[in-house]
Formats: sequence, structure tokens, C-alpha cells
Amino acid sequence: MRMRLKKWARPELEACPFYVKSPEEMRGAWKSAFSDPSLPLEVELGCGKGVSTAQQALCERGANLVAIDINSSVLGVCKRNVEAAFQGKRSVDNLLLMNYEIERIEQVFAPQDAVSRIYINFPNPWTQRHRQEKHRLTHTRQLIKYRDFLVDGGEICFKTDNDELFEASLSYFPAAGYEIVEKTGDLHRERTRPNYISEHEKLFISQGVKIKALVAKKLTDWHPIEDL
Repeated sequence: MRMRLKKWARPELEACPFYVKSPEEMRGAWKSAFSDPSLPLEVELGCGKGVSTAQQALCERGANLVAIDINSSVLGVCKRNVEAAFQGKRSVDNLLLMNYEIERIEQVFAPQDAVSRIYINFPNPWTQRHRQEKHRLTHTRQLIKYRDFLVDGGEICFKTDNDELFEASLSYFPAAGYEIVEKTGDLHRERTRPNYISEHEKLFISQGVKIKALVAKKLTDWHPIEDL
């Protein structure tokens, strides 16, 4: 369900110190935008309302995070959730928010940005029934784009409630030059890493839906095939 337009969102984002107004101008220089540019750079594709994003940025002080969403109303809610999580604790110095279309991600990140990890949490599954699989954030065509700015050995962490998307992604990642190093069909029973729970995830858990997850590592010795 799409969120209704929130007229306050755009003005609040424009005035927010951790919102990036012109992301394309940051291409190749993202690390310099943070107070500690020596920290690893991580990217979340589709942060939504930012419930898990806020907790991750607050707890994971050893990395800088850029969180992206295409919907400015949703991103406005994310901004408020981040402020609420950080209030009275510390300043928001390791998180930046960006409003952008993820399918054009190569226009805002370059190899020089050296992203160490990408998070893809509960993306639109774009079901095969509508023949829109190529819009999936884990589709092979999209995964190849991430290779350009993800460091060798860098990781993609993926979570979904959708069985069809998860099964398809198990073939997408190897086809795009990634090794799946961890996978589970029930994340909350087999969790081995910190897991920051989003609003969607809370809903699925309450409904008894099992969360599927994987971690894929970028391989260095790989060459694309034609017609992906």
C-alpha cells in the first residue's frame, strides 16, 4: 500500500542536516560527507520508514550508512524516526538519507566510493505474474550495477517475506558474480548476525510469516554473460 502524500515531508527533508539534496553531486565522494570518513561505507536500498535504519545507525557506530528511498513522504517519516531514536543519545553523524530511484543507482555511486556492504530489506517482489522481474532490486541486471561500487569481497545482505522472490534471488546472485555465503528460510530461528527489525518485519512476524535471508559476497574473478 502506497503512503499518502505528506506535504510536510519535503520541507522537513530540505532542512534536515543528514539529508542529501543533490546525491548525483556526491558520486565518488560519499565518504567525505561523514564526520569520520575512515569508517566503512554501507548502503541501504529502500529504507522505507526507517524503523530498522534508525536502530542500525544508532547501534553500529563502526560504519557510515547511506539510506535510500524513492518516496519522499516515506523518507520524511524515516527522518522523524531517526530523530526520535537518536534524541538525547548523540548526534546523527553516521547516517545520510537520500531520495532517489534505485534502478539508476550507478549515477550516484562510483568505484571510488568503495561501499563495503549493501542492505536490501523487504523490497517490492515484482512478481513474475506481471513479467516485471527485471525491476527487482536483486535481479541479476541490478546486482551487476552494484558490483561497480561494491568492494571486492563486499557483501549484500538481503531479507524478504516473499518465497518467490527469495527462490529467484538464489539464482540471480551467482549469475551476477556473487557467492552466497549464508542463507536461511527462517531468519528468526537461525539468526547469526545482529538483525534490526523494520515495521514490515514486525508485521510479518505477528502473522507467523517466516523471514528469508541471505548474505552474498562479491567475487573478483567473474565476467558477465550476454542477454541478462
